[in-house]
Amino acid sequence: MKKLRLGVLASGGGTNLQSLIDCCADNSLTAEIAIVISNNPDAGALSRAENAEIKTCCINHRDFDKRAAFDNRVVQQLQESGVELVVLAGFMRIIGPIFLEAFPQQIINIHPALLPAFPGLHVQQQAIDYGARFSGCTVHFVDNGVDTGPIILQAVVPVLEEDRADDLAARILIEEHKIYPQAIQLFAEGRLQIEGRQVHILPTDPNLGSR
Repeated sequence: MKKLRLGVLASGGGTNLQSLIDCCADNSLTAEIAIVISNNPDAGALSRAENAEIKTCCINHRDFDKRAAFDNRVVQQLQESGVELVVLAGFMRIIGPIFLEAFPQQIINIHPALLPAFPGLHVQQQAIDYGARFSGCTVHFVDNGVDTGPIILQAVVPVLEEDRADDLAARILIEEHKIYPQAIQLFAEGRLQIEGRQVHILPTDPNLGSR
């Protein structure tokens, strides 16, 4: 089976990126990371990629007067790298029409809450303040809204009475590192079918292993 070429966009430390690097290395994920792009020159994700000998590119959004110019530059890098799936891993920029037109239904994100509850930022504190008994994480396709795309996979964790936001975030992150590679593997196997808001997970192709 041909390996899926990933382009990872990250702005921060890159723990989800590291999880994907590890899964590619041990062949539990039938994919290869073609490029890691960050808008932040100090992003830990760039160091993680360089340590794994993965191509990196820093495109600082502050160097562009208009968002469209930045978006076009990132898309150009992704396309030149032969990327088949764009993976957002803590990328702190809005994904606009330029991305969506270049990679239709080929951009996914992971969000540290059970969507549609608590989209946006500071979601662990939102869950605690709201008195939620459970939180978790969601892998979803990206559309033109904020954390509104069709849901692929979710994982649930309890919200404990003594939880602070950091405590809850740490438990959710463990689950993120599990379900993000799982969702990418389903995409690589061609097993995700979108119908409206529903993502159907198709059965395993019995001929997949012989390709």
